[in-house]
Order: sequence, then structure tokens, then C-alpha cells
Amino acid sequence: MLELLKQRCSIRKYKDQPIEAEKIEKLKEAILLSPSSRDFCPWEFIFVQDKNILNELSTAKEHGSAFIKDAALAIVVCGDQNKSDVWVEDCSIASLVAHLTATSLGLGSCWVQIHHRMHAEHMTSNHYLKEILNLPDGIAVESIIAIGYADEQPEKNKTAKPDLTKIHNDKW
Repeated sequence: MLELLKQRCSIRKYKDQPIEAEKIEKLKEAILLSPSSRDFCPWEFIFVQDKNILNELSTAKEHGSAFIKDAALAIVVCGDQNKSDVWVEDCSIASLVAHLTATSLGLGSCWVQIHHRMHAEHMTSNHYLKEILNLPDGIAVESIIAIGYADEQPEKNKTAKPDLTKIHNDKW
């Protein structure tokens, strides 16, 4: 697991190459196995491969989502706000599972934060996506995970020793 964490990095440039169906099925299985508080599983996932919808998703935020249009796949991670008071946390866990699974499959990925972000001055990212994706009431988008074959190799600073000053034993 440590090697997988060291290997994973945010990828924002993707090759124009589809993801094999078997890999997509493994991504689906993995995120559905994500842990959730009290096993309520408040998350719902939309797997988007349609280039027109990917293009619309790429404008979900004012900044930081444009690269979605070039991904082969976007997983829209949604939460049922009526099912659990910790839907954001549960969706965040599922988002991380998607990242690590993508890395294990030889794919690149990048998180796009949606919860509490703006699409435009007078419209939240969540409201924008609700219209595009026909989300029912009570369902909110936590994040979008862009996935594809990497067309970049960003510098990784994960070979350095972890900053152990962030670890506190027994008390602060």
C-alpha cells in the first residue's frame, strides 16, 4: 500500500485513449467497497465517458476543472444528504479509493473539488451539475475524479522522508 501511495500523483493531462471495460468494472467494484459510516453507503456515482458531457463537466468550477474535458472517464461522486450526516466524509473516502484503484490499474487521476465551490458568480458548482446530470433532490456532488492514461509525468516529491513532525504521540 505504501508503494501505491508513493506512486499516486495528480494527473491533469491525458492521452486520447479509451479505458478498457475491464478496468472500468474494477473501478466500479472498488468504489462500491468503500467504507462508510455505519455502513449507510450514502454515495452514488455517475461514470461519464460521453465527450460532450465531459466537456460540460470541465466548466463545473471557475478554476481547476478544465482538464476534465480531456479525460477518458470522469466519476462524479455524489452523496445522498438525507441518508447520512457524514455524506461528505464518506464520499471523500470513496474518492480516495477511486484514486488509488486508478493508480493500481496504471491510470492517472485528479480530484476536482465540487462541494462548496462556485461555477460562476451567482451559481454553485453543485447547482450547475444538478442541471446537467439531472440529479434528484437531496443528492449533492462532492467531487469529480478525472481518470485516463497519463500524458505527463509530474515531479513527485514522495521520495523524501515523510514529515514526521506531523505525527504527535499520545497528546499534542
